[in-house]
Amino acid sequence: MKIIVFGATGDVGSRVVTEAVTRGHDVTAVVRNKAGLAKLPETVKGLIASVSDPSAVAKAMAGHDLAISSLRTPSGHEGDVVALTRSILKGASIADVRVIIVGGAARLRLPNGSPHTVLSDPDFLPESIVPTARASLAQAELCISTVDADWTYASPSALLRPGVRRGKFRIGADTLLIDANGNSEISMEDFAVALVDEAQSAQFIRTSFTVGY
Repeated sequence: MKIIVFGATGDVGSRVVTEAVTRGHDVTAVVRNKAGLAKLPETVKGLIASVSDPSAVAKAMAGHDLAISSLRTPSGHEGDVVALTRSILKGASIADVRVIIVGGAARLRLPNGSPHTVLSDPDFLPESIVPTARASLAQAELCISTVDADWTYASPSALLRPGVRRGKFRIGADTLLIDANGNSEISMEDFAVALVDEAQSAQFIRTSFTVGY
């Protein structure tokens, strides 16, 4: 499979690249500048493109079987991810390429009958995370309203951090996954596994899923 990854040098994107290459896929990694090219594995094709330009996104996607967008924006510019995602979706529509959008957990309902989501519960998130959560919710809502692209929205657990590749996890839909100890977490390595699994299986077309232990 020919896969193109946007945000390929980020925490999740770089792990997606590694996972896809390990499985024998032909991977193109989109970066912002020449410095980004130097961070890529030798077996990966690097491409400099402006993600904010849908026509440039479509041109980059052309000839690929699938795109994975793992874009993140710096502190103070969290909301910019929505406009960038809109550009990715428009580019995917033009190129007629399916795209997996790596999002956040904000949209997920809390388990055990709670009326709240991760974002709406006043006690769930530290204040420092709220701007990112609001942006990821807006990103998810943008995907839901998009009818001219084959998108999939992927949410990690509440805690996403570097770890080990266990290769074992659970898949859910719209409810936060919590383990027997009351924790909601997934390593970036296993999140990448789930993303490449979805790339191969196409199980969640125009809908969302979540991953957790």
